[in-house]
Amino acid sequence: MSFVQFNKVSLAFGDRDILKDVSVNLSSGTKAALTGANGSGKSTLIKVMAGLVKSDEGQRVVQKNTRIAYLPQSGLIHKGCTLREEGDKAFSFGYELMNELEEVGEKLKQGSGNEKSLLERHEQILTELEESGWNRRNVLLEQVFIGLGFSREDLDRDCSQFSGGWQMRIALGKALMVNPDILLLDEPTNYLDIEARQWLEKFLDNFKGGFLLVSHDRYFLDHTVNEVYELFNGELHRYPGNFSHYEKVRQQELETLIKEYEKQQEEIARLQEFINRFGYKATKAAQAQERQKMLDKILENEIVIPESLKKIHFKFPPAPHSGRIAAVLTGISKSYDGTKNVIDNFEIVLENSDRLVVVGHNGAGKSTLLRIIAGVDKDFQGEVKIGAGVKIGYFSQDNAEIISGSATVLETIEEDAPFELIPKVRDMLGAFLFRGDDVYKTLDMLSGGEKSRIALLKLLLRPVNLLILDEPTNHLDIHSKDVLLQALKDFGGTVVFVSHDRGFIEELATRVLELKPGESRIFPGDYEYYVQRLEAESLEEGKSVSEKTKKTAAGKTEEKSALKLSWEEQKKIESERRKAEKNVKLLEEKIFSLEEQKKEAENLLANPKVYSSGEKSREVRKKIEEIDDVLEDLNIQWMEAAEKLESFAK
Repeated sequence: MSFVQFNKVSLAFGDRDILKDVSVNLSSGTKAALTGANGSGKSTLIKVMAGLVKSDEGQRVVQKNTRIAYLPQSGLIHKGCTLREEGDKAFSFGYELMNELEEVGEKLKQGSGNEKSLLERHEQILTELEESGWNRRNVLLEQVFIGLGFSREDLDRDCSQFSGGWQMRIALGKALMVNPDILLLDEPTNYLDIEARQWLEKFLDNFKGGFLLVSHDRYFLDHTVNEVYELFNGELHRYPGNFSHYEKVRQQELETLIKEYEKQQEEIARLQEFINRFGYKATKAAQAQERQKMLDKILENEIVIPESLKKIHFKFPPAPHSGRIAAVLTGISKSYDGTKNVIDNFEIVLENSDRLVVVGHNGAGKSTLLRIIAGVDKDFQGEVKIGAGVKIGYFSQDNAEIISGSATVLETIEEDAPFELIPKVRDMLGAFLFRGDDVYKTLDMLSGGEKSRIALLKLLLRPVNLLILDEPTNHLDIHSKDVLLQALKDFGGTVVFVSHDRGFIEELATRVLELKPGESRIFPGDYEYYVQRLEAESLEEGKSVSEKTKKTAAGKTEEKSALKLSWEEQKKIESERRKAEKNVKLLEEKIFSLEEQKKEAENLLANPKVYSSGEKSREVRKKIEEIDDVLEDLNIQWMEAAEKLESFAK
């Protein structure tokens, strides 16, 4: 069995201990996650395991012929050859074995007198090639790259044409194709969409070797690992079970730890108070010195609470009041080349309190649609009507580009935070991974990921009621995602979002919009319902194909009659659907018109000529009440009509 073993490995950077007496064994069949707070040393530990960083003390033992593949978080660039040629480099071990096989064959021909050992080595090489998948390398290459989201046409593109995220997918694909004994993956899900993550889950489930990975995707971890290693204060602790089980166990440990921490802090405060009061008095000097020794001993073993497990709860500013309809999109079409529409004749009604997730493969138009709703992209056909009183907040990774200047992180957030949230600013920054001295960094010193987190936090501090979020969970760890998720659940407005984190989607989404190039479907339910519908459709398709192959000539005649009847029924259903659609649009127009009238009336109440006159003020208020009554009735009608329209999609 192949393995990598570490025994009492230690490593320090300056006066900071990164690893302290770490012992762990990775072997075939290991399915493990490595977790810990940002900056705890996870990436360093993986590099030590990969043999890229040498430890100060301890042993690293690797069994002979054990192949190790390592994927860093970022920074890999591939160029100078096609994707297929780059992928083929992953099989370099096979080419080396083939060269050795030729050398062994040549020696056997020459009759060197060592035929027995040469024949044994010849047999070993053939076995290694067979077990490594060498003979299937071309098929494996295509399976892996297509599984990670590349198209078949991409295989012949030059690698330099792919962006940073796709460059890391290339690196991940190569690591998997090596078919290593031990696989070390540092944030492999960072640049993967849901489909690619699901493919990687299945790959790791069938992987014969052992792997250790770092990821901030709880759903992914729960479906891939059966043990978790936590790195905290340089020490490594093992927890059997998936990631959710680790969190439950660790939370119980933390509750006990907090009690001990509070007790210790009380003792520290008591000793410090005595030393401060009596340290300068000659009569108490000996006692003060004794207590100083006691304090020093406690501080040597001071309890520290892991930042990554501290639970932070806060609410963002309440969403301003708005009408029932947040936005209506009608006949939206968008093309980038003037010939093919990415979005084609798209329509949707966004209601207040919707939690709509937009899903689809890369290139389906998800980000494009979000930019159109947000008003950032105005080059499209169709109409976007924003509801009365709706204020939009839009986040994308591009927001990071406008974060700059000499102000500190703390100053920036305090400036944007409402007065009542000022005391919570430190907690909020901690939740978004700015802890300790990080809050004093200037904006110009921040990395792209850090700027992105600041942009997201700044947005969430504004009083808006329609949040449009494009990949808000990028650059957040699991704890930060939980804080964001709870805040969005508590948010009183509407949320339209794109995310590749399935756990985040399942917890937040109440409706699913599926986009395909030029096509769209709305599913009136959560993400689990959406997945079930797709699975049911897939089964129905398979059943339909199977039934068609078994039909006799007589059966085919019956099928034609059934199809004719089905078409007539479908024609009737389509007619009813159009009526329902027309009714919904008519009601929406009435609601929009009344909401605008109500808004105008409310603005009149702010006019001194009106509010200073009791009679005029009463007239305006009466008009608002009348509008509210009609609006209430129309909203009920609209809900019934919308439900009827949605029933045609089922």
